[in-house]
Amino acid sequence: MSRDFAFAGKTAVVTGAASGIGRAVSRSLATRGCNLAIADVNEAGLEETAALIGNGVRVTRHRLDVGDREAVAAFPDIVAGAHGGVDILVNNAGVALGGAFEQVSEADFEWLFGINFWGVVRMTRAFLPLLRASDDARIVNISSVFGLIAPEGQTAYAASKFAVRGFSNALMNELEGSNVGVTVVHPGGVATAIADNARWPKSTNPDAIAVKLAVAKRALTLPPERAGEIIAEGIERRAKRVLVGRDAKMIAIVERLAPVNHLATLKRLTGAT
Repeated sequence: MSRDFAFAGKTAVVTGAASGIGRAVSRSLATRGCNLAIADVNEAGLEETAALIGNGVRVTRHRLDVGDREAVAAFPDIVAGAHGGVDILVNNAGVALGGAFEQVSEADFEWLFGINFWGVVRMTRAFLPLLRASDDARIVNISSVFGLIAPEGQTAYAASKFAVRGFSNALMNELEGSNVGVTVVHPGGVATAIADNARWPKSTNPDAIAVKLAVAKRALTLPPERAGEIIAEGIERRAKRVLVGRDAKMIAIVERLAPVNHLATLKRLTGAT
């Protein structure tokens, strides 16, 4: 389909919608006339998101842990009961885990993958029948710039986001020509609370964590509202890949030009040490 995706009257499921990019995407879709089933483990945050959206579209709120296999499997029937169908699935929920590979426990690594990767896979599998029943549907998977590059201290997070990228690209090819399109999103430094909420190995020195958080926050500058608009615009034009922010665009170019030495090149360009 070459025409723009029409949001009015459609229903979108958005995970991780209690704050950050998930909240922003929800608001951007709502302004385009899209009904919403917003999901998160943070019920108070969901209430705030719903209040910001207002009453112009139908919004239902759902407590959901995307790392819970049974809860995810049961969720499509709940959404279908409330909305009748689903046309857009935005797999946004994610968590962060700092620390070098040798510091990170296997349990924490699996915890992150259960949300960042398996949450995406299971939500997609669960909702694909409803999406196929739509006249025009879209799966939107939020990866990261760390699905393009893999800096030190991000073994778990980068692995999960590369996995989301690979899964999305393969699924995109499998669904080519059907009524279900796929968009994979690579946000750069968006000003969300993901760094503040990151899990760290118990052995990590608190002063070292404070330093790393300060560095991370300096890179998180793009307002979530702008990120939400960029993502919605990407869905509207049926983009297969969306780079969110100037930093994401620069990183994508440098990684393509220097697939082996891109980290050193990026550090020179940004003055990072």
